[in-house]
Amino acid sequence: MKNRFDWKYLLIIVCFSAFSCKKKDTAPSSPLPVELVNSVLTENLSQPWEILWGPDNYIWMTERGGKISRVNPATGDITPLHTIADVDAKGEGGLLGMVLHPQFSSSPYVYVSYNYSTAGNYKEKVVRFTYAGTRLADPLIIQDNIIGGNIHNGSRLVIVGDKLFISTGDAGNTSYPQNSGFINGKILRLNLDGSIPSDNPSSTSAIWSKGHRNPQGLVYANTILYSSEHGPDTDDEINIIDKGRNFGWPDVKGLCDQSSETSFCSANNIKEPIKAWTPTIAVSGMDYYNNDLIPQWKNSLLVATLKNSRLMQLKLDNTYKTVVETNDYLSGIYGRMRDVCISPDGKVYICTGNGSNDKIVVISKK
Repeated sequence: MKNRFDWKYLLIIVCFSAFSCKKKDTAPSSPLPVELVNSVLTENLSQPWEILWGPDNYIWMTERGGKISRVNPATGDITPLHTIADVDAKGEGGLLGMVLHPQFSSSPYVYVSYNYSTAGNYKEKVVRFTYAGTRLADPLIIQDNIIGGNIHNGSRLVIVGDKLFISTGDAGNTSYPQNSGFINGKILRLNLDGSIPSDNPSSTSAIWSKGHRNPQGLVYANTILYSSEHGPDTDDEINIIDKGRNFGWPDVKGLCDQSSETSFCSANNIKEPIKAWTPTIAVSGMDYYNNDLIPQWKNSLLVATLKNSRLMQLKLDNTYKTVVETNDYLSGIYGRMRDVCISPDGKVYICTGNGSNDKIVVISKK
């Protein structure tokens, strides 16, 4: 008995000293949250609509009146690049979304979406410019004849690989989103030269998905295309955009949870949102956060909102398809928030859309 006890005692000592007996299925603890600080980077802007982080480590920005600029994220100094002469900023329209070619050094292309007027008609188009170092030149129309309106124009742009995605609103006409004869109320997918990809749902149409009301945010992450969309009086939405799916508007608001909606959902391949809000919060631009600087925001969608004036964090689960937690930041401090972009070092930039003395605000750890 004595020998047996000695060996057992020795084994316990060795085990604890080497930490080799710790349970192997113990989950690692989550990183502790950091305290955040916010400040104004620049102000006196006029309705900025898109901000994105450029390959030159500047923030690229559109303002609805037609101006495209670069913003120094260290100083807030603004360098104007170009003012598009035929932009018509009527109602909610004007110069809206922008995206840069992913191989910008060899293909220095800047894609923008904007409203204009022609022959008494209000329209929207996507145009590609070439960056010439200090200016934008050589405009090339990529997509034209999107119907414009005083409301519900979309329009965000995202490049995934060699494909351009464009969100379009219903321009205030609820007959467009379910009608494949119109490109309004849709997510469009084009080749970067404006031609229609052969693997679209229809090889003769730019339409990738339909049934959208006013998609205001678009971001690609985790091999998923996420969209934020304005509802009417109910059901603002966060959607995952899949090929050929129908998102229901105007026959469905949010989930297929009303008796008047269920038969339409079953018959029309409806995809439900992963998150919806009633009352609405006017979700706008968004980006995906997965940086170590602000650990509590890792694996989250960051969404700017126009109502209640806040930045919303939507924490995702490990499938990236379910929202498991929501948190609000900067509520009511800076007014309406229009768009979000994230620097490579993890700082978060937000532009406001108040209509006067608009700002870019930066959030970082304290």
